[in-house]
Amino acid sequence: MTATHQLRKSVPAASPGRRERRRTETREKLFRVAMQLFAERGFFETTTEDITEAADVGQGTFFNYFPTKQHVLTVLSEKQMEKISHAREEAEAGKASIHDVLHGLMHRIAQEPGKSQALTRSLMTAFLSNDEVRQFVRNTMARGRENLGEIIKLGQKRGEIRRDRKPADLAMTFQRNTIGTLLLWAMQSEDDLDAWIEKTFYDFWSAAESR
Repeated sequence: MTATHQLRKSVPAASPGRRERRRTETREKLFRVAMQLFAERGFFETTTEDITEAADVGQGTFFNYFPTKQHVLTVLSEKQMEKISHAREEAEAGKASIHDVLHGLMHRIAQEPGKSQALTRSLMTAFLSNDEVRQFVRNTMARGRENLGEIIKLGQKRGEIRRDRKPADLAMTFQRNTIGTLLLWAMQSEDDLDAWIEKTFYDFWSAAESR
């Protein structure tokens, strides 16, 4: 047995778990760097080369994770879905009121795209610029509405939310209000997004709460 062969045997191969963690970390890094550049420069002004240089990886690495620059936005959509799933778990645990669960969720949903008005404007435009990404986001939002509907059903059972409205309709209203507020805020002069979301939530809740 050669020394080289002995050395290869003595160094354990990266486990599937370690490889997967590295892939997850690289994907997350590319997403975070891209979002920062989109906020600073705008979506269409940012190139994949800009992203890979800032992330200190090769362009080939970028395309191992994302077919196009627009596909970076699918990560944002996934993260928003995770927030809704977490809110459903919180509601089902029963330790917080449905009011508080939905109130916190609306703020968390707005947090990532609302880091700057320029970022929000870029994201809104970019989501519409690729059919595959748009379909992915639409499907994710549909799953999000299903989870929101389950949260609202719990609110109806607990007497917090009115029962004469369909959960699916209120879930759609929640999404429309959140996205609409982000869009309107992004078109205004500099202002506090939290204040906008706070007003939007209480408009939603005044229409949804049990009478």
